[in-house]
Amino acid sequence: MSADTASRSKLSRRAFLIVGAAAAGGLVVGCGAPSARDRLGDAAPAGADGAVALNGWVRISPDGRVHVAVPRAEMGQGVLTALPMLLVEELDARWDDVQVEHAPVAQIYANQALLLNVLPFGLDDEGWVARLARAGAQRLGHALHLQVTGGSSSVRDAWEPMRLAGATARAMLVSAAAARWGVRPEACAVADGIVRHAASGRQAGFGELAADAARLAPPDDVPFKPPAHYRLIGRATPRKDIPAKTNGQARFGIDVREPDMLYAAIVQPPVFGAQVASFDAVEAARARGVHKVLQIPQGIVVVADSWWRARQAAARVAVRYTETPSDALTSADIEQQFAQALDAETGTRFARRGDGRDALQQAERVIEARYWAPYLAHSALEPINCTARVHEGQVDVWVSTQVPSLAKWRAAQVAGVETDQVRLHLPLLGGGFGRRLEVDMVEQAVAIAMQLPGRPIKLVWTREDDTQHDMYRPAALAVFRAGLDAKGEVRVWTNTVAAQSVSHDAMRRLLPWAAADAPDKNQIEGAFDLPYDIPHLEVRQVRTQTHVPVGSWRSVGHSYNAFFTECFMDELAHAAGADPLAFRRARLQHKPRHLAVLELAARQAGWGQPLPPGRARGIALHESFASICAQVAEVSIDNGQIRVHRVVCAVDCGLVVNPDTVEAQMQGGIVYGLSAALMGEITLNEGRVAQSSYHDYDAVRLQHMPVIETHIVPSTRAPGGVGEPSTPPIAPAVANAVFALTGQRLRRLPLRLDATERGSSPVTT
Repeated sequence: MSADTASRSKLSRRAFLIVGAAAAGGLVVGCGAPSARDRLGDAAPAGADGAVALNGWVRISPDGRVHVAVPRAEMGQGVLTALPMLLVEELDARWDDVQVEHAPVAQIYANQALLLNVLPFGLDDEGWVARLARAGAQRLGHALHLQVTGGSSSVRDAWEPMRLAGATARAMLVSAAAARWGVRPEACAVADGIVRHAASGRQAGFGELAADAARLAPPDDVPFKPPAHYRLIGRATPRKDIPAKTNGQARFGIDVREPDMLYAAIVQPPVFGAQVASFDAVEAARARGVHKVLQIPQGIVVVADSWWRARQAAARVAVRYTETPSDALTSADIEQQFAQALDAETGTRFARRGDGRDALQQAERVIEARYWAPYLAHSALEPINCTARVHEGQVDVWVSTQVPSLAKWRAAQVAGVETDQVRLHLPLLGGGFGRRLEVDMVEQAVAIAMQLPGRPIKLVWTREDDTQHDMYRPAALAVFRAGLDAKGEVRVWTNTVAAQSVSHDAMRRLLPWAAADAPDKNQIEGAFDLPYDIPHLEVRQVRTQTHVPVGSWRSVGHSYNAFFTECFMDELAHAAGADPLAFRRARLQHKPRHLAVLELAARQAGWGQPLPPGRARGIALHESFASICAQVAEVSIDNGQIRVHRVVCAVDCGLVVNPDTVEAQMQGGIVYGLSAALMGEITLNEGRVAQSSYHDYDAVRLQHMPVIETHIVPSTRAPGGVGEPSTPPIAPAVANAVFALTGQRLRRLPLRLDATERGSSPVTT
């Protein structure tokens, strides 16, 4: 089924149109229940700029400019271009006339695709249970007002509503023109923002027709263009946000400047869970420019007339903290805790096919291995910051956030006001990667501003604050057992993964009463839903808990489970005496999309062809966020260090909206994942994070960047995600290449050729 056909059928079933009064006074178009027709209202009058709202997604100015509301945060992934492309494609406006605006917080902008990521169904599962669960998740996302940017869901979520908003607005403009000319709407055509009636030669621009169109009721149903008629979708389109980012006009959270603003620096407990027992701020309070030293639940804050003065004074505060049970904890202790949890053979069975563990008893040969992945920090380029002002019951918050609806709610909670008393200002994000799904910076800034009413207070963390007080990617330990028959065929696969639950930790921070001890798909994703044909399979998850706070990190559980599963698959290929590509290919015969992606990557990388001496290739395949990605890494060893020279990436992400964005996201995800694979590691000593900044938590630098080639599989399916799917496969591709080159199997991240790894081999029985 094509993307267009699938979308049309879903729209008919779900009675997609909702039209009602928006907070800004315009009409809104969104997703909802069949009774949505009861919410129809009049079109909004023109605003101060003369622009007329045809629905909640698009306004048109008298001069023909088209203002598109984008409800997702721009953090470098290109949503300020890709999402308007969807609307403008159906509207048939001129791209140069398009101006992009951030949408306000409102229910029509809820991310209905986000919750699809938590469902335990594979990409190709079209059974009635999976379809019912997906529909329920989308309705729940709408009901919860989840205005969130994350989970590689922006284009997936916008695919229907933004095209519908454009098509609906187009139909209203055509109807207005037809009524003006006394002709049938079917006799009119639209192109480049102009409605034409060929028979009479009359024409009118969108700006001339917008006011009349806004008075019309939106149609019950509108047709979408067939893909063959697309003029924007699928074509490389220059990004709307790049000019401002290159000429300095772009405004990020850290750029916020408000009249009468003060600056805040915070001192937080070094051990998670500790509290301030006492503090001496006499010396800090005497420092030049300091206005106040105060305490909030998260630590001690110095407020001054410049951030540098606040930071310098904060270093003079003497703080004593409460003792905690974790004061002596180390990374080795945590890994041992995870190992004990695995050895207890408990946990939740998340997937089972065939006889599972019982089939191991019948195997000709059993292979066992353990894999470890450490905690990781997000390390976004823009440090954590938030500006807040509390004045006469009103709260203003300026914050770079991936969760505007949650940020607004949390600000209201801290200030003790209703959410409609909070005004949220949304600057650009200098990197997110999941860190700005958290709202701790909002809590802190509002709490500070409450003690200095009327003054905007700008809180900025240092890089050390950022590294040592993150919500980290969970550490994880996995144990595998696989059984081979006499022919080297994999008959049984068992896997248990021990890790903290991101979902549980997030709920514990926000709604402690709702933090249920339940299975978490995010912890086991990429492990339970293997694409390979293995008759007997059992996958379990073991929920662990430490004092280290964890959160979403680019690709979440896929980031470690892809490393575990694809490296172990390589081990099985070696044990069977098979080529890693051929071994995978043989087990993907019932997965044509996965097979096509795998073969494209291998073909473009020259798999099987000779390489210069001292180099080798490794391959990995992984599905995540409704997309499939395969990578081939070409590596060498330079003075004991792993050097990656080339990465060939193939991806099937469904129908492509902007190829340039897809390629950039594949590259960005690979660099992010490669940095973690080679260098990323957060360790604990005496209960606290040992790393502090880029000198000991580094990233791939320019001189070590590999050549990255991206190849996109053509598709007519609805779009999949592209922000995260390229991150998971890079670590196993590199590790598998290292094994091909050296014979050393690296089962720990980051990948290091040290004495503990030399000559390592799987346990076989």
